[in-house]
Amino acid sequence: MDKRKELLKLCGNMEQLAGVRRIEYQDGRASGLRCVLVENGVLEFPLMLDKCLDPAWLRYRGMNMSFLSKPGLQGRNAYDTAGEEAVYSIMGGAMFTCGLGNVHGCRRIGGTDYPTHGRIRTTPAEKVSMDAFWDGGEYRIRVTGEMREARLFGENMVLRRSVETVYGSPWIRFVDVIENQGAEPQPLLILYHCNAGYPFLSPGARILVPELSCAPRDSEAERGMEDRLRMEGPEDGCPEQVFQYTPAADAEGNTFGAVVNDGLELALCIRWNVRSLPFMTQWKSRASCDYAMALEPANCGLNGRAGEAQVLEAFGTYVNELRFSVVEGREAIRELEEECRRLCIRM
Repeated sequence: MDKRKELLKLCGNMEQLAGVRRIEYQDGRASGLRCVLVENGVLEFPLMLDKCLDPAWLRYRGMNMSFLSKPGLQGRNAYDTAGEEAVYSIMGGAMFTCGLGNVHGCRRIGGTDYPTHGRIRTTPAEKVSMDAFWDGGEYRIRVTGEMREARLFGENMVLRRSVETVYGSPWIRFVDVIENQGAEPQPLLILYHCNAGYPFLSPGARILVPELSCAPRDSEAERGMEDRLRMEGPEDGCPEQVFQYTPAADAEGNTFGAVVNDGLELALCIRWNVRSLPFMTQWKSRASCDYAMALEPANCGLNGRAGEAQVLEAFGTYVNELRFSVVEGREAIRELEEECRRLCIRM
């Protein structure tokens, strides 16, 4: 008996096991926040319709894997992109997309103000579709939408995102197609801020990355270089540390980074291709109440728009694929470690 027939004989409606539904929050600053809640049997994540279809959280078998900042879940706010005020709207989440004009702190370049982490992270999706359907023996869940970052007499950039997972599978695939729909070349900066949090992230957790090189952002990061791959306990007032890696990759350009919790025998693995995202930034925050670790595949260095930014030609396209997966068990974690060693040796 095939899997589809077997499952349908056991339950009359697949939503008993997995599915996708629109939800809307009604309380506090989250009031009005619209999401598409995806449940695939082992993973649960709400994709925020008002914020670039980014996942607000990630739960694996009911356990939280991601970071939620003190401001918490929020809908659209007047201060989302208002200079330094933008920090009041940064909620963390399992991932938030930084770009497309800026990916780091707010700055003024060429007479134009660029907000913290850019505007795309608070851009609402349009042309949204969602579906859950049988594809052979797999029950597939797919959500798509489009976000536009544009201004009069300026850029006209469109990000089309597809998010997909399969019932019973511990992975999510994000595919982004970015198109310059303007008649002039435009700088393109993008960084995927993938955030691990408690209880998955706890003292003793560690980072796996096949690094070719690593550079600290500042003097504070320099002091933490030796211990950058391991998470200590929280400390009151502890400054954040930021590092940037050039990762090794296989012959096709594929690479990964992972946060590993050996006590739980779990790893959160992020996979991407260095041909489109040649860097990975690591954000390490040990501050009490702001306890988080992020792996951030990116197409630009720590200087962002002020450095050597990629340029997307007029009417050109740029494609990224990210794959989140939860790896479980000591043997599976050892396989990740071996993959990391092989990639480093290859280079």
